[in-house]
Amino acid sequence: MKHQQTVVGLDIGTHKIACVVAEVSPDGKVDVIGIGTHPSRGLRKGVVVNIDSTVESIGLAVQEAELMSGVEVKRVYTGIAGSHIHGYNSHGVVATKDGEVSQEDVTRVIEAAKAMNISADQKVLHILPQDYIIDGQDGIKSPVGMSGVRLEAKVHVVTGAVSSAQNIIKCCHRCDLEVADVVLEQLASSEAVLQPEEKEIGVILVDIGGGTTDIAVFINGSIRHTSVIPIGGDHLTNDLVVGLRTSPREADQLKRKHGACMPSMVAPDEMIEIPSVGGREPRAMPRQVMIQILEPRMEELFEMVKAHLEQSGFHNQVSAGVVLTGGSSLLKGAVELAEEIFDAPVRLGRPSGVGGLVDVVATPVYSTGVGLVLYGCRYRQTNTRSTTKKHHSVSGPSLWQRMRAWFGDTS
Repeated sequence: MKHQQTVVGLDIGTHKIACVVAEVSPDGKVDVIGIGTHPSRGLRKGVVVNIDSTVESIGLAVQEAELMSGVEVKRVYTGIAGSHIHGYNSHGVVATKDGEVSQEDVTRVIEAAKAMNISADQKVLHILPQDYIIDGQDGIKSPVGMSGVRLEAKVHVVTGAVSSAQNIIKCCHRCDLEVADVVLEQLASSEAVLQPEEKEIGVILVDIGGGTTDIAVFINGSIRHTSVIPIGGDHLTNDLVVGLRTSPREADQLKRKHGACMPSMVAPDEMIEIPSVGGREPRAMPRQVMIQILEPRMEELFEMVKAHLEQSGFHNQVSAGVVLTGGSSLLKGAVELAEEIFDAPVRLGRPSGVGGLVDVVATPVYSTGVGLVLYGCRYRQTNTRSTTKKHHSVSGPSLWQRMRAWFGDTS
């Protein structure tokens, strides 16, 4: 029997660590065979603040995924998020060497496009080509082999804090895990929840995580804008802790079970039981009280997303509307409230494009984890096609160059 290859996505989130193990058949079919989750104890707003706690959480999530899949996890694709992430659109121009665009010309024009001033504490995470222009002809996606003397490239450059990338890789190394690549979380989620036609006609991805809300705009099949808002599901929970006078754990459970952000969805006379702290008796309270707490926070979040999009200039170019994903997008009424605020069609984004444990992963909670697996599969296939007899690592030389830069040539 032919040995199947495995790809592992490790979503290191503010609220939870999720490890998704997938089996990739020779024909490219991806089957999820193992999932492990554990509460995240060492992150705040997407950034590692306690290495020991993060290492422990990663280890337990990976162990659970290994037990379910029967596969030893050695190498992972991991996500990165946080308000330190910045996205820029850039432009590069070079002259072709022989009047025909070669792969070397494409590499040179990408290098020219990424030559921009970034602060010393930031490093380039991704360079994402948008379009190529040859002798004034734009809209070209694959320029290699085409005739022309002047090659231009439009790219989206994503940078992140070097210390945040170092800490994520350090945590993985302490769990005896090799990092195949560090991937922007909304880029990973887009692999799992967005359809190609949506990316083509224009779509906004809003990934509402525990500590941050990550935004990505796709137009004409390419990513055009990325940004991060430092508000997420934990802020909703914290509001409930104060408003209902209960513990964070109970507030989170109440949010998941009874939470909503549209008053019309809850009967005025419906009552819920609120657990108290310090051994006091539970209290009965109208469910509408929760909605009065949650609705303003979700409104504020969506208004901030809308302001970011208007500032980017792309908000009127997205015919497919908005796709909500991430754990907090499951809050009852979130889609309807978003439709009111964005004045555009909104849908809930669930992971697709995989087999195996589909029923388990078909929830926005696993969008980033499944997306990391799909990103890894695509990168592996691209890298395999671009190399012949050499067996390069999945992530290719660019990642190792970045990691050497992040660790000062010590990795």
